[in-house]
Amino acid sequence: MHIVVILPRWVGDLVMSTPLLRAVRGHFGDRARITGVLKPMFAELLDGTPWLDELVFYDRRSKDPARRFRAVAQKLRADRADIALIVPNSLSTAALAFMGGARRRVGFARHGRRLLLTDPLIPPRDGFRIRPVSTAEHAMDLAERIGVPRQPLTLELATTAADEALADDVLARLFPAHAPAAPLIVFNDNGAFGPSKSWGSEKFAALGRWLAERVPGVRVLVHCGPGDRDDARAIERQAGLPAVRSLADEAALPFGLAKAVIRRSDAVVTTDSGPRHIAAAFRRPTIVLHGSMDPRLSRSEEPRLVELRLDLPCSPCGERTCPLGHHDCMRLLAVDDVGRSVIALLEENSRCCSS
Repeated sequence: MHIVVILPRWVGDLVMSTPLLRAVRGHFGDRARITGVLKPMFAELLDGTPWLDELVFYDRRSKDPARRFRAVAQKLRADRADIALIVPNSLSTAALAFMGGARRRVGFARHGRRLLLTDPLIPPRDGFRIRPVSTAEHAMDLAERIGVPRQPLTLELATTAADEALADDVLARLFPAHAPAAPLIVFNDNGAFGPSKSWGSEKFAALGRWLAERVPGVRVLVHCGPGDRDDARAIERQAGLPAVRSLADEAALPFGLAKAVIRRSDAVVTTDSGPRHIAAAFRRPTIVLHGSMDPRLSRSEEPRLVELRLDLPCSPCGERTCPLGHHDCMRLLAVDDVGRSVIALLEENSRCCSS
C-alpha cells in the first residue's frame, strides 16, 4: 500500500502533523510505503524521525519548475498512491492529490474542494460557524478515517548529532562566561503570519533584564529565523546585557540548530508561532503569548504549557494586523506577569529534578 501525506506549508502546522505521521506508521508498519509531500526546507525539520519512506518536494511558489504544481502532480501520478491524506485545507492541495491520481483522497470539505475528495470530512460546527480545531486534531481525524486508531496528540521531533554539535558551538560562543549547565531561556517573537502575533522587542528586552536580575547565571537566547534577524538584534541591543544574546548574527540558521537549542532549554517564552510547537515536540516548559489567534487552533497535548491571553472584546480576531490599530491583546500583556510565569516553571523544573 502506498500512502501519500500532503503536509502543511507552515512550520507550526507541520509539527502539529507529527502525531498523524506517527499513528499511520505505527498502524500500518511495513505494510505501507509512506511518502511525505512538503516544502523542501522542511526536510531538515523532520530529520531523525522514522515515519516517512520518501519525500516529494512541493512549493507552488518555488522558482524551480520541478517543485511547482504541474511537475509534482506528474511525479505523484507516476507513482500513484492508494491513499492521499490531505492535511492542509486549501483548494490547491486537494487539486494536487486529484491530479496526482490518488485513488482515495481524504480531507476536509472546505474551500470548494469537496468534489475533489473521495472521503470528504465535514468540519465540526458550533451552530452555523466552523468550530476552531487545531491542525493536530483534524490531522488525526484524517488518520481515523482510514482505520487508524486515534492516538494522543503528542508532538514529536528529533535532533541529529550534527544538530547537537552545532548547538554546543553556538551556545559556547554566545555565553562564554556562563556555565554550560546555567539555566537557558529561549525567547521567540517571530511569526510569518503577521505582526499581530508579535509581543515586540521592547517587551522581550525588558523581560530579559527582569530575568537576569532574578535568576542567577541565567542565559537568555533570542531565537530567530532568517527573516527575523533585525528583530532579534533589537531585543539583544535593548536588553544590553551579556546574559541576553541572539542568533541574529549566526551565518546560517538551520532548523537543526533551532531544534537543538530549544530541546535543551529550561523554558521557552514564545508567541503563537512555529518554535512554540518545536518546544512542545521536545516537552519543554513553554509560555505562549496569545494575541489575535484563537488558542484552540494551535493546541496539542502539552503537559507543561502556560497560555497567557487577555480577555478583550476584540480578541481573538484572527487578523494578521490589528484592525483597530492599538494591538492591545499583546501590548497590554505585562512583563511582570510573564516573568513570574517563567520563574514558576523554573521552580517546577527544580522540584521535578530533586524528586
